[in-house]
Amino acid sequence: MSLSQKSNDVFGSNRQFTASSSVCIDSGNPLYHDVYRRSIEEPKAFWGEVAEQLIDWDKPWDNVMDDSNRPFTKWYVGGQLNACYNALDRHVLNNKGKKVALIHDSPMTNTIRRVTYNELLEKVSRLAGGLKKLGVKKGDRVVIYMPLIPEAIMAMLATVRLGAIHSVVFGGFAASELCTRIEHAEPKVIIAANCGIEPNKIIHYLDILHEAVEMSKWKPQTNVIYQRTNILVSELDKRMDVTWESILDEPTGCVPVDANDPLYILYTSGTTDKPKGITRPTGGHLVTLMYTMDTIYGVQPDDVWWSASDLGWVVGHSYICYGPLLYGATSIMYEGKPDRTPDPAQYFRLIEQHKVTALFSVPTSFRVLRRTDPDVKYGKKYSIKSLRTIFIAGEHCDSETKTWIEKTFRVPVLNNWWQTETGSAITATCVGLAQNLNPPKFTTGLPFCGYDIRVLNADGTEADPNELGRLVVKLPLPPGTMSTLYRNDQLFEQVYFHKYPGYYDTMDAGYKDEKGYIYVTARDDDVINVAGHRISTSSLEDAVLRHPDIADAAVFGVPEPTKGQIPLCLYVIKDGVTKATTKLSVELITLIRDVIGPIAAFRLVGRVDNLPRTRSGKTMRKAMGEFAANKTVILPATIEDVGVFDDIKRALQELGYAMNAPIPTIGNKK
Repeated sequence: MSLSQKSNDVFGSNRQFTASSSVCIDSGNPLYHDVYRRSIEEPKAFWGEVAEQLIDWDKPWDNVMDDSNRPFTKWYVGGQLNACYNALDRHVLNNKGKKVALIHDSPMTNTIRRVTYNELLEKVSRLAGGLKKLGVKKGDRVVIYMPLIPEAIMAMLATVRLGAIHSVVFGGFAASELCTRIEHAEPKVIIAANCGIEPNKIIHYLDILHEAVEMSKWKPQTNVIYQRTNILVSELDKRMDVTWESILDEPTGCVPVDANDPLYILYTSGTTDKPKGITRPTGGHLVTLMYTMDTIYGVQPDDVWWSASDLGWVVGHSYICYGPLLYGATSIMYEGKPDRTPDPAQYFRLIEQHKVTALFSVPTSFRVLRRTDPDVKYGKKYSIKSLRTIFIAGEHCDSETKTWIEKTFRVPVLNNWWQTETGSAITATCVGLAQNLNPPKFTTGLPFCGYDIRVLNADGTEADPNELGRLVVKLPLPPGTMSTLYRNDQLFEQVYFHKYPGYYDTMDAGYKDEKGYIYVTARDDDVINVAGHRISTSSLEDAVLRHPDIADAAVFGVPEPTKGQIPLCLYVIKDGVTKATTKLSVELITLIRDVIGPIAAFRLVGRVDNLPRTRSGKTMRKAMGEFAANKTVILPATIEDVGVFDDIKRALQELGYAMNAPIPTIGNKK
């Protein structure tokens, strides 16, 4: 049976599930409604059918779900499979080897490279053969430190082909950050590129790697180095380094692993002393990713899918590497920026040149485009008629940006909500389940299959519809979510399940409307408590961004003796705006009073050149709030540009804050 034939049944094309349920979900879509209800009420039957029809198993499972030791729920107990086989071998065996699997588009090196499933399988199996000769075996860890190039995916797939576990570290992380991950994961082998490239500079990965290994208490047996000869040839350390080409060996086959064995470890950003290594179970993750490619994203096997992320983040793992390859689609790897490599036309060029049908990105990328080319003068020369849908996630998307995206690209723009911990969407608008592609304003969609989402007050009681609270998910979690934190079950339970027993604590704030749509307003610590009134930062930012001169904005809480907290807004103007700062600030204060009302106590407004963001696009509101309150701020290594805090300090001091604050620095977790 072909993949498309296998998928028809569980994607709802041939049947509609029925069940009685008290779950409050919009009943305007019977297909989604019935599929979702069955995933909640009959999880074993539902996820068993999905797994049987979409994934190739070496050994069938004995039990679909073992929920006897919450929160350590296990899925597909006793089942065995291999991720690399499902991503590559089965497509080649299905006569799809000539199809392009990966398109690497790199304006920074002025190259475009297409890799077929045949070529990918041949190179992955030979690399796996070489790793096997180096002693890598089932259960071993392999750290991967590479830029966004096809060889990074080859390294991931070669690792899991042997039943080993990969941990991808974002390329360009400082040596101390890389060292922390090496010490925690204890890899037998590290696979790295010699360099990465950013606009106007080369990042010397090999020097960073050598420094990290030198300071690390754990020493890998070997470093496998891929030389990017079109950019730079680096001098190797002959004691530990070997070249990628020198270890390639005879192709080796796939090693089956248990469904609950780890596929990978992915470390989350933060400044705590204890590394948080998200551990992803193999079986459940493959099932969920395969299922979501059609149900959520509406992708068809002949489509070209572009996830504008990096393999160092969870989105890259799920939807640059595994999801599209499991599905047999073509996945784009874009090594560039939205606007600077070399201009703001690159999103449009890629869509036309590669016939992109679906695009997944973060709102920040579109804010950058809107700021630098609001009238799309650069992009207008390209045809984007192949594009059907844009998906956004990773941060709140204000209405002005969303409207601009819709007007510019002329396709539905659909929000997702998910986390590194879940590995895929918690809420979404599901194209493949025939949901309304014009959902209510600001919503991140309806709960996806298996997610029973509740909104709780601080005392654990359920909030009323449209009442702001803590978003949690009733256990058990569906397949593919994290199984634990690597080597720290205790921290896993304490961080995610202690505060609200019986629920997974997302640590996000939001609300649910009468029809079941979910609205994620902010991380819970981004909610400002003004004289007892809880106000979401996103609602204030949405109002600020309505102003025609504002390109970007961040609102966060600062101390105030009477009200406890009041909001402070830092904003970035659009290119070409010459209006005086004082006039703009007055206009923004008036705008907030008109839109939100005097309850917001909004009167602190400052102009900055740029806002601090992580490399994955998240605004660092908490860091700015602590900085304003004169606290010592230790930043995660994921910050895009620590230098922005010099200008932020100037703006805050003009408003009477951060008067004694030291400039934030990137922390060393050692």
